Amino acid sequence: MLFKQQALLRQKLFVLGSLAIGSLLYLVARVGSLDRLQPLCPVDGQFGPRGQDEIALRALQFKRGLLHEFRKGNATKEQIRLHNLVQQLPKAIIIGVRKGGTRALLEMLNLHPAVVKASQEIHFFDNDENYAKGIEWYRKKMPFSYPHQITIEKSPAYFITEEVPERIYKMNSSIKLLIIVREPTTRAISDYTQVLEGKERKNKTYYKFEKLAIDPNTCEVNTKYKAVRTSIYTKHLERWLKYFPIEQFHIVDGDRLITEPLPELQLVEKFLNLPPRISQYNLYFNATRGFYCLRFNIVFNKCLAGSKGRIHPEVDTSVITKLRKFFHPFNQKFYQITGRTFKWP
Repeated sequence: MLFKQQALLRQKLFVLGSLAIGSLLYLVARVGSLDRLQPLCPVDGQFGPRGQDEIALRALQFKRGLLHEFRKGNATKEQIRLHNLVQQLPKAIIIGVRKGGTRALLEMLNLHPAVVKASQEIHFFDNDENYAKGIEWYRKKMPFSYPHQITIEKSPAYFITEEVPERIYKMNSSIKLLIIVREPTTRAISDYTQVLEGKERKNKTYYKFEKLAIDPNTCEVNTKYKAVRTSIYTKHLERWLKYFPIEQFHIVDGDRLITEPLPELQLVEKFLNLPPRISQYNLYFNATRGFYCLRFNIVFNKCLAGSKGRIHPEVDTSVITKLRKFFHPFNQKFYQITGRTFKWP
């Protein structure tokens, strides 16, 4: 009898303990979420009187859950109207470069409560078929957001596609443009590595990087190879400067974003006229993955997809030397135009 009573008591204590732990975890998550979603300080007229700030706080509390439901198409028109949600054209676009860290930059900027990201690459301005569908089609591809938030999308093909600067200028001549770059030779090898992985996944053979990057007839750098052309940053930027002043561009150091992301993100916050909200708390180094992951609050963390941070194949050192020598004058001009110098060979 005593044994049964003790067993029953242990069972009750276990249930009560489970309820207590569950409640504590809920409160911790709630506090962490509210800490992230504090009302933002007024910046450049983005935020109104205090009453509006309180509305913004209540609205932001729905961001993780409600906006997710809306993205899945589960919201009614009445819910959208009730929560004052809109699909806004982007006020900033990450235009490139491919394999420079565009996805990492977009996800890290999404840590800021005033930023809402388009999850997929839209490819509106670089795809003739999509562009022909019109600006309303593009706007409807944007995520739901609150009026005081800014929407950002990224499509790295924009940077190298000739028609894109004029098309974006026609949409918004004052838009802010973000370019994230890495050391050109490293970026070219990373570009090759991604294509190689795709070929291997389909059991297809592919040339070695050296054979693609170096013209076998001249033994010089093969400028017809797309991975090489993309890394000539100044050539592409000069095309953009025909439509936009350099002040509308911000250059992000993709190599530094990997090793020391916070200072780079703070520079972007300033460029976008956002109040500083991203802190070291939001970024933690994952030793297993070998790069920084994101912490939105004490419960919700996120790392980039496993496809990020691929191991590069070994490349002949003489080819690397030749590529770096080739890129050097273009790099110097890029530094001069942008006013930002990198420690590239």
